[in-house]
Amino acid sequence: MIEIMRVRKLLSQQQSILSKIALGAPLDEVLENICLSIEELIEDASAKCSILTLKGEQLFHSAAPNIAKGYCDAINGVHIGPSVGSCGTAAYEKKRIIASDIATSPLWENYKALALNFDLRSCWSTPIISTQSDILGTFAIYHDSAKSPTPQDLELIDFFVDFTSIALEKHTESLKSEALLAELQQSNEKFKAFTKVLPDLTLILSEEGEYTNVYGTANESLYLSQEYVINQNVRDIMPPEDASPIMAVIDKTLQTNEVQVFEYQLNIKGKQLTFEGRTAPLESYQPNNPSQRHVVWMARDISTRKAVEEEVQRLAFFDPLTNLPNRRLLNDRLSMYVERIKQSDHTGALLFLDLDNFKRINDSLGHNAGDEILVELSQRLTGVLGPTDTLARVGGDEFIILIENVGDSHKQASLESELMAKVVQSVFYDKFEVGDLAFQVSCSIGICLINNANAISENILKFADTAMYRSKMKGGNSSSFYDPALQTLLENQTELETDIVRAIACDEFCAYFQPQLSIDGSIIGAEALIRWNHPTKGLISPNSFIPIAEQFGLIQKLQNIVLRDICILLETLRVHKVLKNQFNVSINISQCQFNSSTLKGELFKAIETYDVSPSQIKLEITESMLAGDLMSTVKQMEELKSQGFVFSIDDFGTGYSCLKHLSVFPIDELKIDKSFIDKVLDNASGQSIVQSIIGLGHSLDINIVAEGVESTEQLHILKSMGVNAVQGYLFARPLTHSNYLTWHKQHQ
Repeated sequence: MIEIMRVRKLLSQQQSILSKIALGAPLDEVLENICLSIEELIEDASAKCSILTLKGEQLFHSAAPNIAKGYCDAINGVHIGPSVGSCGTAAYEKKRIIASDIATSPLWENYKALALNFDLRSCWSTPIISTQSDILGTFAIYHDSAKSPTPQDLELIDFFVDFTSIALEKHTESLKSEALLAELQQSNEKFKAFTKVLPDLTLILSEEGEYTNVYGTANESLYLSQEYVINQNVRDIMPPEDASPIMAVIDKTLQTNEVQVFEYQLNIKGKQLTFEGRTAPLESYQPNNPSQRHVVWMARDISTRKAVEEEVQRLAFFDPLTNLPNRRLLNDRLSMYVERIKQSDHTGALLFLDLDNFKRINDSLGHNAGDEILVELSQRLTGVLGPTDTLARVGGDEFIILIENVGDSHKQASLESELMAKVVQSVFYDKFEVGDLAFQVSCSIGICLINNANAISENILKFADTAMYRSKMKGGNSSSFYDPALQTLLENQTELETDIVRAIACDEFCAYFQPQLSIDGSIIGAEALIRWNHPTKGLISPNSFIPIAEQFGLIQKLQNIVLRDICILLETLRVHKVLKNQFNVSINISQCQFNSSTLKGELFKAIETYDVSPSQIKLEITESMLAGDLMSTVKQMEELKSQGFVFSIDDFGTGYSCLKHLSVFPIDELKIDKSFIDKVLDNASGQSIVQSIIGLGHSLDINIVAEGVESTEQLHILKSMGVNAVQGYLFARPLTHSNYLTWHKQHQ
């Protein structure tokens, strides 16, 4: 946003230039005045303006008050063409030419020595176009350093280019006074459009509150249209409750002689609008009445911005899908309620709801269908709760109900809470309809009573969660009260986290490698899979420790171990001269790792340590990881892709979020999930899904890998479908470093 003082200068320069043009001042004087005016208003003090006029196919010097005469003489009469600096090219191509660095611009190849000799290092040239669309000349801004224009610079240049066009047309065509006035009016309209960004509406008000001028076309921000407010007084147009604050601001601006920034509201045409106002004193605005003081008042309608801010605030505390309170608001209400409980003998209850097997609906029909069910469920639950109860959605299919009073005794509270759980479960009796389908859904409920003995918010939520898992273990569709014994079992996860930390320090983790072959049988890579060689429990599957590692922030340390073992394997293969250029090893990247700012650094640290090419590391991500912030995900992937890393989507076909955007992502490979490969021999539908994925991948020039191939029959079908590569037990199970090296040599 251009500052108020610049607006004042702009208004003053406008009056001066228009006066000179209207009074028929010499063209040289007008053009020089235009150059000096823009040099004064543009932000960079080193800016130098040049105006060249076009005669035939040549450009001639017309005005450049602060550019060396030697340079002006040297370019005087230059013929326009496709590579004749900025001005010659702009006139030839009839469009703006920006040469941010003359030294490197190909357009300046034949002229850069001349320009650089006079310390001119950037040139922004705009063709001056007549009302008849004829090229009259060029309007250029030079700087003594390489520089690119801002949008405000370009708007300011266009404003003065319009004046230059008027001046040149008047001089060259001897327009009649009526035509000149029309052009000046057109220029004034353009100025009004320009002031829309300074910001939306610019008013000139006298100290008595009279509208002297209005710039901009935001009639919806005025009590009356512009043609009616000029020469009208604020007090006559507005009701007293609106006019009084306006006059107070005018008085304060003139008394303090300082810029005022403020917000105010006006009821305009039945709509309550919020404005951001900026005022500054304006002296001698009317030459025929110099003693009359004015203010320039810039008004921006920020009603939409305010509404957005309120919406952002709402999203911070409410779930956007169901409009229910989210976890943050629930925590606030729970904390306040706990404080009240401490001062009373009442007992409350917190019910933790989790839908049973809800993932199957998302997996079979997609998340949109699941969302429909969640919205309807929130409406059903709201209908059975009391006005003081809080219903919150705290996760994908997790809801929490806070009931503030269920009795004064433990027995009564237990009975009332159990009764409330039955009421909640009753909303699931009717099926949920999605399109033509109907689903019977149930939920598991965990109940934690809230009283003086249990008045810590964090514990209440944890205990209710524990109770909910107890309901899950009973088969779902039931409710359970908090069981301290079950909490103890869950807390054992913390002990496992400690054991993982110890195991990392003792180097008990390592990578196993499962080969990946092209469809013709040649080795093209391997997938690295982490294993835990526990000293007493033996080999532990990743399913047992990866979720804990992610929960406690240990996943990157495990990933570094896998990266190390990958690099060691690649180095070993290179030493044994069995490493081909196209061979790469894939590593699974979890959601939390992908969102981490340290991922790139850890990758480069590993490959630099072992002198491994990035192209030999394939980053496997899941389909669901592409469902978040599209632009941020693409940017991060492209940064890694530009460094040479390869991307693969693992378990493809099990999610629904990224299909429509798949072409946007820099993906090299899709891995069809084993669950689909298992079905290629069973029925036609299983084959059609696989064939669809293959067709989709090939249409995007992406390689397709089938994982979990276990039989020759599967292999033959996949080969006929056009799969590019395969991996699975048919070829090899995941192997240790030494066993993989032996296998690789044997199959090389």
